[in-house]
Amino acid sequence: MNRQKDKIQEIEKFLEELESILPLDFEEYKTDFKIRAICERYFEKIIEAVVDLAFIIIKENGFKSPEDDKKAFDILTEEKIISKNLAENLKDAKGMRNIIAHEYGQIDDKIVFKAITEELVNDVKKLIKQIVA
Repeated sequence: MNRQKDKIQEIEKFLEELESILPLDFEEYKTDFKIRAICERYFEKIIEAVVDLAFIIIKENGFKSPEDDKKAFDILTEEKIISKNLAENLKDAKGMRNIIAHEYGQIDDKIVFKAITEELVNDVKKLIKQIVA
């Protein structure tokens, strides 16, 4: 349980730091390459930590091992730890993280901005709430 708590605290710290530098609007995000780079890096760090948390929960509870990172969220859904909707959102975020991390093609700033400002923070806070409950 301590590993879970430590990982949750790490994620909350990342969220707080990300929220402290979020631009007010897309225009600011688009024109400030430093802000863009920082937001993208936090997106990666948060998703990596969320995946780590999923694996910690799976291991500590003796659930079946997932074949890949995205399957970890399915297992948490099957075990009634998180909702199916949240699992789908987190799998989408994991896919977005891979695009950012590995720069597959052109990164669409509008999509990343929306994901960071509207989806990531809410979904990750929801995840923590569902895990703690």
